[in-house]
This record gives sequence, structure tokens and C-alpha cells, in this order.
Amino acid sequence: MRNVYVIDDFRFENDNLYFSLNESPLKIQIEPAGQVLTDSDGIAFVYVVDEGDHYSYLQFPKKVWNGLVSVLETKKDPLLAKNGEMILLQNFANELEMLVFNIEGNGNYGEAFVQAVEETFSDILKKQ
Repeated sequence: MRNVYVIDDFRFENDNLYFSLNESPLKIQIEPAGQVLTDSDGIAFVYVVDEGDHYSYLQFPKKVWNGLVSVLETKKDPLLAKNGEMILLQNFANELEMLVFNIEGNGNYGEAFVQAVEETFSDILKKQ
């Protein structure tokens, strides 16, 4: 069974970006898998995590994409705040950057998703 954990907030602290979940973090045992995917139907980016016997997803809906813009501006992997523990989301910045540039103008991701990405990441895309 593949779980989807929705990221609902982010904050900056000591020059680091922290994302947090809308789930109770006590029950979640995850390890970063270093891969970012898209959920074009859900207008979200997804980070793959390993839960031991299966992979699950951290879903980044559009409401937290301003945090993702910061990831691309700093080229620094963010952290997930989970029950006082900080988990580095390894390879996040590189994967996200490749995806954003691949999505630009690419109708294979669906018109709504492409438009949302192009609008939110417009400053990043202009630096290309």
C-alpha cells in the first residue's frame, strides 16, 4: 500500500527551509529516496520516500510551491520537520529543477499543471 502524506506548511529557520505534514508525524517512519515526481492531476509535486517494505509519497500541493521556488533559488535541499526530527530530503533541489524545466511548455503534463508551474516558477524559468 502506497501512502500519500500531504505537506501543508513551510517555514524558514536559520537559513534552512522546513516543510511540515498535515499528518500525525508519530506514526510515520520514512527514509528519503531522492526522487521527485509529478502529480499533474492533483497539481502537485511528489517526493518519494521509503517506508521499509514499500515506497510512499510526500505530496507538495500548489499552496506550498512558494517554498519550492525558494528551493530552486538557493539550490539547497529542504528538510522535513517530523516529531522534532529533521529529515533532509536528499536530491530534492536537483530533481525539482530538472522537472520544472522539463514541464515548461510540455503539454504531456496537462494544460492546468503546465500553466500552474509556468506561473509559479516564472522567475526561475526566465533565468534559464
